[in-house]
Amino acid sequence: MNSKTRTVLAAGVLAVALGFGATVQASAGTPRSVSGKPSDNITRIADFYGAYIDAVTDEDSGGLGEALRSHYLTAGFQKELNAWEEKNHANGVLRAQNVPLAWKVTDNGTADHTEAVITLTWSRSSTTKLIVDMTRGSHKIFHIGEKGIDGK
Repeated sequence: MNSKTRTVLAAGVLAVALGFGATVQASAGTPRSVSGKPSDNITRIADFYGAYIDAVTDEDSGGLGEALRSHYLTAGFQKELNAWEEKNHANGVLRAQNVPLAWKVTDNGTADHTEAVITLTWSRSSTTKLIVDMTRGSHKIFHIGEKGIDGK
């Protein structure tokens, strides 16, 4: 019996031992973890985008997307966002008509409010960046756009 035949035979025996259709899963390394705290604005922005994208992906059953917008956005900005969406026929939080595959939040600094860069991934080679500004005191988002409130 040559080595190729032994390999095929061994694979067949393993498949029978595991049961047809069973899969063997290799360990991918150490477990991942995510942490945050409600007093941290970057955490809050990341929580908002994660939950909002989940809600939109799940076709917003139960109005979760609107509830999240109500909770995380200032009342004035909600009105601005609604006007932007009507004019542009797109989702104002995502600035798009579709839903990204992934997202990343990065602290962008500032003194009197928090500014974050949101990187939305649409495909292997396509990303967009948005700037999100949040008040320090009330932890409410008051701006989403291509540039920050300070024009950067």
